[in-house]
Amino acid sequence: MCRLFGLSSAPRRVHATFWLLDAPDSLSVQSRHEPDGTGLGHFAADGRPVVRKAPLAAWQDREFAQEARRVESSTFIAHIRFASTGGLQERNTHPFVQDGRLFAHNGVIEGLDALDAELGEDRARVLGDTDSERFFALVSREIRTRDGDVSAGIEHAARWVAAHLPVYALNLVLATADGLWALRYPDTHALYVLQRPTGGHHGCRHLDHSGSAGRLRVHSQDLAHSPAVVVASERLDDNPHWRPMEPGELLYAGPGQEVVRRVVLPGEPRHRLALADLRPEAAASQHAA
Repeated sequence: MCRLFGLSSAPRRVHATFWLLDAPDSLSVQSRHEPDGTGLGHFAADGRPVVRKAPLAAWQDREFAQEARRVESSTFIAHIRFASTGGLQERNTHPFVQDGRLFAHNGVIEGLDALDAELGEDRARVLGDTDSERFFALVSREIRTRDGDVSAGIEHAARWVAAHLPVYALNLVLATADGLWALRYPDTHALYVLQRPTGGHHGCRHLDHSGSAGRLRVHSQDLAHSPAVVVASERLDDNPHWRPMEPGELLYAGPGQEVVRRVVLPGEPRHRLALADLRPEAAASQHAA
């Protein structure tokens, strides 16, 4: 299962260090399925999105993913990919960039010919082969159609997919330089949110989050002195205030740490897929690693 991570400290820029594949010796022991790609996205001081990503197709790529990456931003997205659609190439590795926004997805959408037809001329914005980047193109179009309203764009794009395409999961994280959005749909995979006060649960600690099976470690000394909102595919520490997002819930964390959470997709997808319905490679990508 792909791992999603998003963090917002907006409006404050903070330094954070990411290890996208921490503790590499544990992977072959603890994982049933090796990751297929890693990516980290953040924003430069001028608001420009910056992405470092690589498919894990060779040992050199794995060395890249194990290196510590210290970056500064007010929002961050990290993604560990288990491929369901598209080969092990950089163009298929998350996060993706469109219109100055970063996007990462965990799930499977089928019926891609129908999605391509719906995209029309916006299909040209898709540089790779994944369902995820196609869905992002639909989200981007809907944001543009709604005068830049990101929440409305995500909601309408997800509603269209839920009504017209076979869906296994649509979990996503999207970021701008000063905002973070997340959607969990339907209840296939978990997505957690932590509204972390300055210094964390104890009021005096830096952020040090670690995923399971040696994947994704994040450290930020600056967050001993600043609040943050964190979204992740799993609880990443023992803070008791992690909360699961509801199925169909859209979250927005804006500048100043205000958080808006509402269920925008209360029903099931019209064509909901079970794990047994997926192609073998897609099914393998959706197992918990």
